[in-house]
Amino acid sequence: MTSKHKKNIIGERLAKTRKSANLTQLDLSRKLTASGVSIDRAGIAKIEVGLRCVYDFELLALSKVLGVEVGWLLTGRKG
Repeated sequence: MTSKHKKNIIGERLAKTRKSANLTQLDLSRKLTASGVSIDRAGIAKIEVGLRCVYDFELLALSKVLGVEVGWLLTGRKG
């Protein structure tokens, strides 16, 4: 899938950050559910490859659960 057709801009950084945290997609899904946001393992996979859009509240939850800034997920830059 070309970047022109991706449905989000965080997928690759999400995958990288998740792997750096030694979390599986299922682990991340469970952490999100515990925080009140439901994205199943398949949804995480689709986000990571750009097949699924990400809602703003999901972006905030992903950021919080992974311990990274929203800006990092959006741009790859801190601050």
